[in-house]
Amino acid sequence: MPAIRFNLLSLIQSPLLLAGILFSPILQAQDRRQVKEPMMPTHICASLTPLAASSSENDTQRLQAVIDRCQAGSAVKLSGGRFVSGPLNMKSGVTLWLVRGAVLAASTNPHAYDKSGHCGTIDNIGQGCRPFIHFDKTQGGGIVGEGLIDGQGGQVMYGHGETWWQLARRAQKEGGKQNVPRLIEIDHARDITFYQVTLRNAPGFHVALNATEGATFWSVRIDTPADARNTDGIDPGASQDITIAHCFIRTGDDNVAVKAGRSGPTSHVSLLDNHFYWGHGMSIGSETVGGVSDILVRDLTLDETTSGLRIKSDASRGGIVSGILYEHVCMRGNRRPLDFDTHYHVGASGLDIPVYREIILRDVGGDAGQLIFRGYDAAHPLTVKLDGVHFGSAARWLVKSAQLHIGSNGVSPPMSGSAYGSPAYSHADCTKRWKPFPATANNIGAAI
Repeated sequence: MPAIRFNLLSLIQSPLLLAGILFSPILQAQDRRQVKEPMMPTHICASLTPLAASSSENDTQRLQAVIDRCQAGSAVKLSGGRFVSGPLNMKSGVTLWLVRGAVLAASTNPHAYDKSGHCGTIDNIGQGCRPFIHFDKTQGGGIVGEGLIDGQGGQVMYGHGETWWQLARRAQKEGGKQNVPRLIEIDHARDITFYQVTLRNAPGFHVALNATEGATFWSVRIDTPADARNTDGIDPGASQDITIAHCFIRTGDDNVAVKAGRSGPTSHVSLLDNHFYWGHGMSIGSETVGGVSDILVRDLTLDETTSGLRIKSDASRGGIVSGILYEHVCMRGNRRPLDFDTHYHVGASGLDIPVYREIILRDVGGDAGQLIFRGYDAAHPLTVKLDGVHFGSAARWLVKSAQLHIGSNGVSPPMSGSAYGSPAYSHADCTKRWKPFPATANNIGAAI
């Protein structure tokens, strides 16, 4: 593997220079807020139980009216069973509280979400649906409680012969884009809190953030089948000061994807003590043109995700990804446990060259799979420090246009040209960290 040997040796010859490049940004690689475990609301503006003849029309009007009347700093409390609603718009400072056993189910009627006559269809744009729950230019408030929000993505759409997910798969086969609602969308908002709630079966993304300043996701569960297309878990985009902590996520696409499109950069994101199961892993990208920086991923388990730690982009949407620290990460059963690729879409063209630099992996391990570090070209190499990165003997390195610096804690399997080898990785340090996905108490059947 001569390309690896050349890049490694050229970098090892200048360790002090590399250390200055790699370590200086990491001091700020986290949410700048003082984030603590949230508390349940102390003031309730309204307590609701389901109507005897619950319907999406009745529940939508009733829920929206109560949210609109609620004062900032108060909560709307749902208990007693299942509510079925169409789209809801949240109000600044208002919290939606779902107690244990409460279910808020999204209507399966595409007309309820329709923006331009295309919701529930396939076209070339795929933006024809409103989200189920929308935080738009709000400050404070959020969603808390041990209840469940069910997007009903696997239920047949009202008036159609297929589910939201079947529509998405058909769009993939036909080459179009599905028009499906996101479960929760947060736009131009500040200081939003999600605590303990379970999100299940979103038709599209579960939570998408855009231009948001300050959001906390603490002890949140996201639970959707592995074959539900484009059902990302939590996607911060063009946002700052985001914390995702103590969450359990399994879904049909990226468990978490930190994005930065043309609407702006994303920075100061902390992911602390999370557990991911099926899904596409802990991702950055694919939109990075706005710039992604100051990201901390610490104490993460990735249990049979397809990719593990992943940065993905290409020349059609690339930008600078820098100041990223991955620390204390355990992986098993991953196809590509390390997947840092600047050529995400083969054949993509454009002038937005992706550059990944100032990235550290410290105390990261797994078993088999491909370990991919592919920079764009010799003029735009990927630069990474690996310090205590250990995988089993069946793992394979794939390195191109990359400058890898190996720290004193070494890597395994051995890499050609590395000054620091290390014995095969043992799972001893991870055995106490694997956890089964928590059972949910909300098993109420689906209904239109």
